[in-house]
Amino acid sequence: MNIKYTVNLFNPHAHIFKVTLEIKNPDKNGQVVSLPAWIPGSYMIRDFAKNIIRVKAEANNKNITLTKLDKSTWQAEAVNAPLLLEYEVYAWDLSVRSAHFDMSHAFYNGTSLFLMPHGFEAESCSVDIKQPDDELYSDWHITTSLRSKKIDSLGFGTYLACDYDDLIDHPVEIGTQTEFKFSVENKKHTMALTGIQRADSERLKHDLAKICQTHCSMFGELPELDEYIFLAMVTGDGYGGLEHRSSTSLMCSRSNLPLKNHPAEPDEKYRTFLGLCSHEYFHTWNVKRIKPEGFMPYDLTSETYTRQLWAFEGITSYYDELALARSKVISIESYLELLGQTITRVLRGKGRLIQSIAESSFEAWTKFYKQDESAPNSIVSYYAKGGLLALCLDLTIRKQTNNKNSLDDVMRYLWIHFGKKSIGVPEGEIEKICSNIAGLDLTDFFERYLYGVDELPLETMLADFGVEYKLRPTVSVEDKGGLPAKDNNGQTTSIGARFEDDPLGAKITHVFTDESAEIAGLSAGDIIIAVNDLKVNNPTINNIVNSYQEGEQLRIHAFRRDELKVFTLTLQAAELTTCYLQLDENMSDEVAKRQKQWLFL
Repeated sequence: MNIKYTVNLFNPHAHIFKVTLEIKNPDKNGQVVSLPAWIPGSYMIRDFAKNIIRVKAEANNKNITLTKLDKSTWQAEAVNAPLLLEYEVYAWDLSVRSAHFDMSHAFYNGTSLFLMPHGFEAESCSVDIKQPDDELYSDWHITTSLRSKKIDSLGFGTYLACDYDDLIDHPVEIGTQTEFKFSVENKKHTMALTGIQRADSERLKHDLAKICQTHCSMFGELPELDEYIFLAMVTGDGYGGLEHRSSTSLMCSRSNLPLKNHPAEPDEKYRTFLGLCSHEYFHTWNVKRIKPEGFMPYDLTSETYTRQLWAFEGITSYYDELALARSKVISIESYLELLGQTITRVLRGKGRLIQSIAESSFEAWTKFYKQDESAPNSIVSYYAKGGLLALCLDLTIRKQTNNKNSLDDVMRYLWIHFGKKSIGVPEGEIEKICSNIAGLDLTDFFERYLYGVDELPLETMLADFGVEYKLRPTVSVEDKGGLPAKDNNGQTTSIGARFEDDPLGAKITHVFTDESAEIAGLSAGDIIIAVNDLKVNNPTINNIVNSYQEGEQLRIHAFRRDELKVFTLTLQAAELTTCYLQLDENMSDEVAKRQKQWLFL
């Protein structure tokens, strides 16, 4: 084998991996190597090469010159012998995207560790992962979906990849992670939990198996793979996920995991974790195999633009929670609560009226993944609004075809004709497929709601499926929507801003366009210390504001940088941007039938 990598857990105290890359037959004109600038599934340039501390090259046991060409590319001098590169990688990013290494565990994505030898991207390679010598790590073992060749009982040894894309698509967890297994479609599935936790593994196995089976049943099959692995890092307050071809990397709060005697209906926190697992598992089809044409192959050196992320992330976001209901893991009422919260998130952002979902997809690199204090006023999430667009698409197709076809059929078509055949999906193709399956020209639908900024027709569409759409004011900073207000005592006012804790008072993080705070002249970064001569902080400011009526004026004392300023703010009524959904108790038999077929009741 021409390409061989070796990974050494070099120094956990300094968080350093040592990696060697051996190229038996390097480019005789001078081998070029580089590290990716981004990782598939996370659309932002991250410049992983910045974590390479030192790198050296050898041939015939002699040091040779290695010239850095740009921020992530090196070229070795020309040699007529095997080339050996040895380099150290700093790993202290506790996330699903990069690499992390300390005395408790080691985790990495291949995009953070493996230099790519140019000209050999399509060649198979091997990876030898060495066990640490220190007795402190004698009980560490490896969990990964990378194909093994010769490994010991703890998983240390040699693994194989068919090409560079395959090499970087299998994250690796090394430590004392707790594992449990279950089967879906006669394929082994593993959940590996890293970190201090007391999760009820039997409950997790039961619920995850049902959710995964629901996705498999919708697509008609599980893609060809040896095993699927959920790698979950458990922390105090973490959240996130990144999809891979045969696995996913997750971060979750330990409070999101179920304990023994957990209630039959998952609570809000456990529901969050199940939704995350469902989302990443759906990606096994949608984006890992059904891909935008521009992602085949990936160019990991620079941004790769597409207007299709609404479909690959938005449709996935629609099905992740829908599968929880269809699998009967959560109740229909719980699903409607989640859907109401998604609608609320979209309605609370003025950016939905400025940026289309297609633009959000295209500008993910520069706007969605690089949000600043103006984000709620200028951008929309292709995850959240894309998920709601998927809902509208599904309900439109179902109503038009009398429930004979649905978005399920669109996804099966994409899987059979694109994903299974490894054919990229051209821009605009999904819209055509939706029109064909609906038997209706949906050009106007997509022009208005995908490429335009018209409000989605959620109220009328949900009514056709027996769901009542209701809006109310936000009643507190903890109010995420999805439920009727518990203490709705009439009119509620709004200061038109979001806050975070600050030692001096309440620090403004976001100011909303055309609302009270902006009109008064307040800005993100201002620290409000008093309202009408009463000291405030983040927990108390909204209570004080809500004690006044619409039209009343407030005198605001706030620091802007180190300067104390006074603002006069005229209170507006809180906008009706908090949504909750309820089943229509008086729906007709026809509507009830539609609802049943949609939700698999």
